[in-house]
Amino acid sequence: MNLNDYSVTRTTREARIAALIGVVVMAALIAAPWWAGRADMRLLSELFLYLALASLWNLMAGYAGLVSVGQQAFVGLGGYMLFALTMFAGLHPIVAIGLSGVIAAAVSIPVAALLFRLRGAYFAIGTWVMAEVFRLVFAQISALGGGSGSSLPVDIVKSLAASRSGREALSYWLALAAAAGVVAAVYLFLRSRKGLALTAIRDNELAAGSLGIDILRAKFLVYVVTAAMTAMVGGLIFLQKLRISPDAAFSVNDWTAFVIFIVVIGGIGTIEGPIIGTLIFFALRETLADLGTTYLLVLGAVAIVVMLKAPKGVWGFIRNRFDLQLFPLGFRVRFPEKRKGD
Repeated sequence: MNLNDYSVTRTTREARIAALIGVVVMAALIAAPWWAGRADMRLLSELFLYLALASLWNLMAGYAGLVSVGQQAFVGLGGYMLFALTMFAGLHPIVAIGLSGVIAAAVSIPVAALLFRLRGAYFAIGTWVMAEVFRLVFAQISALGGGSGSSLPVDIVKSLAASRSGREALSYWLALAAAAGVVAAVYLFLRSRKGLALTAIRDNELAAGSLGIDILRAKFLVYVVTAAMTAMVGGLIFLQKLRISPDAAFSVNDWTAFVIFIVVIGGIGTIEGPIIGTLIFFALRETLADLGTTYLLVLGAVAIVVMLKAPKGVWGFIRNRFDLQLFPLGFRVRFPEKRKGD
């Protein structure tokens, strides 16, 4: 054997099979307005939006090491920008959602300049304090309903589609596109040179810095991009709800605590983890939601058990046990098969 007998690849047979299954599942999900009921579509839309939020938080915490408990700041900002741009600037809701991402990116720059002075737990607490500042600021804006909130005018809602079924189908497709787009963007980013640098930072920040990687710049880029995309997802969330208020928009429980739960039980620092975690979370929620406060206790118990028995999450356990990678990021050396006489 010589070196020419070996080959380097970035994919696996399992990943190719998963990609084929993913295409089939995506086709079925795109066709959901023709086979699913309205309640099913609303549930799927919510699942897709939580998957997008979880994937973005995982990019920050799992790869850049930025553990934030204040991402609700940008969810709420995106929602309020949707309402402000449609009601006062007369923009179409979809255009307003895209522009809300640009505004959130601009806002996140000075926010990052302040928060990046903090480290570890202080950074996490700082993000929560910043989210509370956002909530208090928007609660004072009377044009957007102040503390009681506001609803989207009927003419803006009707601009999405003429019929109610058409609006629900459009909202569903936007949520599906958001989830697929975020997962694809995270995957492609992590396969790029900047993504490789981010993975090196996750594995060993000191070693990454010694190799010439600008750690602060990499983390800053991730924070700004994540803020922009989180804001757009927030706009989609409140486009479906059609009403917004400070407490709902900046809820740490809805937009951060549940997202962290999803990522932790699924597997932090993996692309597959948020997908698995979202499915588990919604399965538990739909099964146990009628139990009241017991539902939250069960969620807490599940999180504790997973962290004790599988510290790397459900997907981390599966990956270590079966050597599976559905979204391969690194390179693999393919060894030649042994022939008779070798």
